Amino acid sequence: MPQAARPAGMIAMSRSVAPAVLPPDLLFRLGETVRLVQDEAVESFDDDVSPVRLAEVEILVTGWSCPPLTERVLDAAPRLRAVVHAAGSVKAHVGPEVFARGIVVSSAADANAEPVVDFTVALVTLAGKRAFGMARGYAAGRYAEFGQRTGNDGRVIGVVGASRIGRRVIARFVAAGHRVLVADPHLDPVDAAGLGAELTELDELCRRCDVVTLHAPQLPETRHLIDERRLALLPDGAILVNTARGSLVDSEALARACATGRIDACLDVTDPEPLPAGHPLFALPNVWITPHLAGVQGSEVRRLGAYAVAEVERFVAGEPLLGAVRAEQLALLA
Repeated sequence: MPQAARPAGMIAMSRSVAPAVLPPDLLFRLGETVRLVQDEAVESFDDDVSPVRLAEVEILVTGWSCPPLTERVLDAAPRLRAVVHAAGSVKAHVGPEVFARGIVVSSAADANAEPVVDFTVALVTLAGKRAFGMARGYAAGRYAEFGQRTGNDGRVIGVVGASRIGRRVIARFVAAGHRVLVADPHLDPVDAAGLGAELTELDELCRRCDVVTLHAPQLPETRHLIDERRLALLPDGAILVNTARGSLVDSEALARACATGRIDACLDVTDPEPLPAGHPLFALPNVWITPHLAGVQGSEVRRLGAYAVAEVERFVAGEPLLGAVRAEQLALLA
């Protein structure tokens, strides 16, 4: 496409992550579709230059640390038609005012989903083998040849949240032959059955499942969704896995529950995050904690940029966007 015919575009994200999200080959590809009004990513719209350039912009490619698209910013960008986010949730920078102006919004959340699903399935599999605790015991001189409480066959998996990731997790476990229960107030029994899962209330899910894996969004009503009462509902030997948001679990209540040895936990996210040094959860042999690394990391980050560039190409070609975000989804996004 001749340069003059290309819509004007701008990249708005942290400059420290931009080269990983949009390495040279993807940046070149993006430049074949849009005319970038600035070579490097914009980290703030408050300087003297950004408002002038925003006046031209039709497509904004955003990423981690994109400044909020306030009314003032939108007033400075009257030609803006699309916000394409090269990351997951858009809630930090996109609000109702963006949709009110008829601006199309897309997210690369699908590109971030598969690594989280892979990580979750790996955690459930290893935790079912009691691999983490046994590895610590092995290092301490205890070699366990046989474990009565290990193994994954016949386990009932409970998925909390039929989100983008939750649905993929359900599909993996259904395909592996597990019985899967799902709890989600926005899901109906027919849709759940279509996923191959049984819809149930959260309390009942906690009572019946050997593994509970969390995939709900961070909302006021989901804070401490898994609290002391629900932890007590879990059967002996149950495993709690959280690769969603730390606030879904009451960390102090979880530490008390796991300290009894009755249940295990695998956490990629915590509340607070990071956990302070010396927190009781770190000392428990049946708790495994990783530093929020389930999503795209390192070499995987370019997946986000590749998804976003493809979305820009689809938008310019007048094709439907695969990662389109609707205004009514904002309240339910992670």
